[in-house]
Amino acid sequence: METTRHFTATVYIVNDGATALHDHRRLGITIPPGGHVDRDELPHETAIRECREETGLEATILPVRESLESDGTGDHDLAVETDTGRSLPQPRRQMLYDIDVHDGRVAHQHVDHIYYATVPSREIDPADGEVNADGWAWYTSADLRTRTREDEIGGQSDSDSESEDRNRIQNDDTNEPDLEDDVVTLGLEAIEAARRLS
Repeated sequence: METTRHFTATVYIVNDGATALHDHRRLGITIPPGGHVDRDELPHETAIRECREETGLEATILPVRESLESDGTGDHDLAVETDTGRSLPQPRRQMLYDIDVHDGRVAHQHVDHIYYATVPSREIDPADGEVNADGWAWYTSADLRTRTREDEIGGQSDSDSESEDRNRIQNDDTNEPDLEDDVVTLGLEAIEAARRLS
């Protein structure tokens, strides 16, 4: 069986010490904005587009390295530009995810380019056809560590525990946490990166 690989981009967006995650109903997991890289896109452009479509927010990609100089230009001081090529914004991580496995064989994988970014607000306003704002939640570092979230959904305060339970995916059959290990680790890294660069 041949393995099909698709390039994807994911962006952990941070605002005021928290990162936004949403319930992906089809996959049954809680994840940040992201999606497939279109034929005419570069991975960082996909991350920005997916953030805009899924949250209505404009993401500013964080550089991988802090500037070697004091001008605060981040990766730009490390950029290479020639007549025929130029450096691209680097993802923080690249992950290979097995998406479709049958009889121990991997049929489909995602080569995911993972970026960290900041956004100007927590007001989630998705495009038509995307997960509704109430399917999103902002997770602080403490929330990620305990795998629970703030009582804030889509930028609005929500004290109704039924609503919170409805918007958080949990696998009650196995008592698994609602957040995958990679989402916790990468979310914590994104929050820390935004803090260091602020």
